[in-house]
Amino acid sequence: MKLISWNVNSLRVRLAQVLQLLDEETPDALALQEIKMTEELFPLAAFAERGWHALVCGQKAYHGVALITRKKAELMHKGAPPGMDDAAARLVAARMDGITIVSVYAPNGQEVGSQAYAYKLNWFAHLADWAATLEGPLALLGDFNVAPEDRDVHDPKRWQGKILCSEPERAAFRDLLARARLTDAVRALTEAPMFTWWDYRLRAFERGWGLRIDHALVRGLSPVRACVRTDYRGMERPSDHAPLVVEVSP
Repeated sequence: MKLISWNVNSLRVRLAQVLQLLDEETPDALALQEIKMTEELFPLAAFAERGWHALVCGQKAYHGVALITRKKAELMHKGAPPGMDDAAARLVAARMDGITIVSVYAPNGQEVGSQAYAYKLNWFAHLADWAATLEGPLALLGDFNVAPEDRDVHDPKRWQGKILCSEPERAAFRDLLARARLTDAVRALTEAPMFTWWDYRLRAFERGWGLRIDHALVRGLSPVRACVRTDYRGMERPSDHAPLVVEVSP
């Protein structure tokens, strides 16, 4: 099974790139984040005419996630992690071939110590609570806005203690893995750096100033292959994230 996660940072701007990726990779499921549109405006026809199915959790101007699948999937949940009084469109979960697949867009947190940072940690706690209750094979795919270890950062000293790399965020990420019995698919396959996000500022992509904040976290599935399609970050008008491609076997 081939799974892809991609924060597209506006589906309106990057629809053609998404369709190109589907043509090139033909995944079983593609998890999109930051589609930045309501469900009514989602381009269902563009996917349907190519034979793809879509489940969407949208929101005007911000956030928004979707699952594009080869086979029709059964919607399980969308919105915020259960238990949170929150309208942000950050999760969509579906069941396909006995596997629960979730597109995840975690909060950024803005700045360590801020109210948004506290919200992020609380959001992760609720995500872990919910993921731990899910039964059977599971794949959480998305932008988690956490670089789990120093090797996931181009310059650990520069990022030490900062947002995306602070120890409380990393601890929340580890807690999610432990409580839901998840495996980081990339780290199950390689110890090498594999960045997925490069800031638009300071020509970060050209300089190799990346972070690994997009992840494929799996349970009951064995990682076989993982790569980042960095060519998509080098395209004209790119997202600041590149697609993460992971292949797994039951």
